Amino acid sequence: MEETIRFKEGQLVLLTDRKERRQLLRLEAGKKFHTHMGDVAHNQIIDELYGTEITTDKGGIFTLFEPTLGDYILEMKRGAQVIYPKDLGPILFLANISPDMLVFESGVGSGALSLALLQAGAKVVGYEIRDDHLKQAKQNIIGFVGEEMFEKNYQLECKNAYEGVESPKTQFGKQFDCALLDLPEPWQALPHLASSVKIGGIVLAYTPSITQASNFVEEARGHKFFGIETLEVINRNWHIKGKAIRPAHKTPDHTGFLTYCRIPNLKHR
Repeated sequence: MEETIRFKEGQLVLLTDRKERRQLLRLEAGKKFHTHMGDVAHNQIIDELYGTEITTDKGGIFTLFEPTLGDYILEMKRGAQVIYPKDLGPILFLANISPDMLVFESGVGSGALSLALLQAGAKVVGYEIRDDHLKQAKQNIIGFVGEEMFEKNYQLECKNAYEGVESPKTQFGKQFDCALLDLPEPWQALPHLASSVKIGGIVLAYTPSITQASNFVEEARGHKFFGIETLEVINRNWHIKGKAIRPAHKTPDHTGFLTYCRIPNLKHR
């Protein structure tokens, strides 16, 4: 029997037009959504099936979808630049993220990486030094996973990882399994991680420039971290329409470098 899933009030919905332009909104009975193609009443969407086409008051057509996490990250409000989905997947893989891991994250920004970690089942302690970014991240995270999961699996603090990392004095009561850094100078956090992340745990830094990656590598070597590797993820979209096949004009090839290493057991080195 075919399963029918309908949109409910309070749910996020992704509206896509014929040119694949996307709009993200949360359904609220009685409200209207204003677009260049005309207005859409939220009541038109509530109780409609996933994949349904609706028409605006000016004849514009949108198709309704449940947004993926990638859709949400690209469309959500930003207090800071986000880590793109093309890098989030490799970060989860390289850091070996799995359910119930305790992850330290510093440089939360708009909350994209935090969302990916929570969706993967991890528990997260996030440091962010800017209060405005912290508030936006909290709003974005709760907007996708809900307040219950946020309160249960996330601890967000206005702190500077350059000055220290507190563990295991977290609400989760154990050392961090790994640490993920999205900071201008992530190497400054390394001295604090040797005691707060478990031995053999992975530390990964996301850096926009190769100079930052180089500085992180040299500092990691100085602290005798091991298994140090640096890579970048190249994403090349393609335009396919009949026999017209070519790389897409807008392709975010380079976004950042991923450098990862492991915490050493200094007693045996």
